[in-house]
Amino acid sequence: MRIRIVDAFTDRPFAGNPAAVLLLGPEGFPDDAWLQRVAAEMNLSETAFAHPLPQGGDADWALRWCTPLAEVNLCGHATLATAHVLHATGTATGTLRFATRSGVLTATAHDDGSITLDFPTAPLTERDDLCTEAAAALGTEVLSAHDTGPNVGDLLVELTDEKAVRALAPDFAAVARLGHRGIIATARSEDPACGYDFLSRFFGPAVGIDEDPMTGSSHTALAPFWSARLGRDDLSGFQASARTGFIRTALRGERTLLTGSAVTVVDGELLTAP
Repeated sequence: MRIRIVDAFTDRPFAGNPAAVLLLGPEGFPDDAWLQRVAAEMNLSETAFAHPLPQGGDADWALRWCTPLAEVNLCGHATLATAHVLHATGTATGTLRFATRSGVLTATAHDDGSITLDFPTAPLTERDDLCTEAAAALGTEVLSAHDTGPNVGDLLVELTDEKAVRALAPDFAAVARLGHRGIIATARSEDPACGYDFLSRFFGPAVGIDEDPMTGSSHTALAPFWSARLGRDDLSGFQASARTGFIRTALRGERTLLTGSAVTVVDGELLTAP
């Protein structure tokens, strides 16, 4: 059974966010415990599992995502990685439709090798009552806090400036106690020539990810947050992890388009079958 590791939201190896991708047969998903054991063995932010669906339905592939500790409702970088593998291997062509916990998600490949994901926009709810607790967990001043809804399940917090985001050294135990999948820390870009409009970092110790290198799903919340403040629907984001990652966002009402590239870095064999 072939398994691949793909670096997503980057155009070069060893950057962006690595995801494992396992393409299964049409018989469907193995039992949940086996999926979770594989994800724990890979020990990456996400492992994606996909199998083809019968023709004529609303979707072409069923897709699930697991962190080392839990299955999640939405994942951008592992969806991008899965679409990249399907296109790169010739397994599928054109726009791909994935049946997921968050409904049908599409992935469209472009001539330059980039892929655009069509995801639901995260609904933002102000949670300024959590600013003090979030500030204590992050060790820095928090200007505002927003819940990102059930699909994403994170707390988005705005920090004072770009330097504050880059300098973060959170108390991960305190972050896990916030009651969200993770915390998105963000600030506006300070340099118009840097190539991005905003930057962010993501911390998810509650699901086994102290810091995620590049988080696609968080940008379904970052896109509406920054579009409202910057007055533009099409933006560029930078995730300031050690690996770094770039993403283009396009707010389209209840949908958000996420565009990035991906690179396969490992193509191997999983020797333990379900």
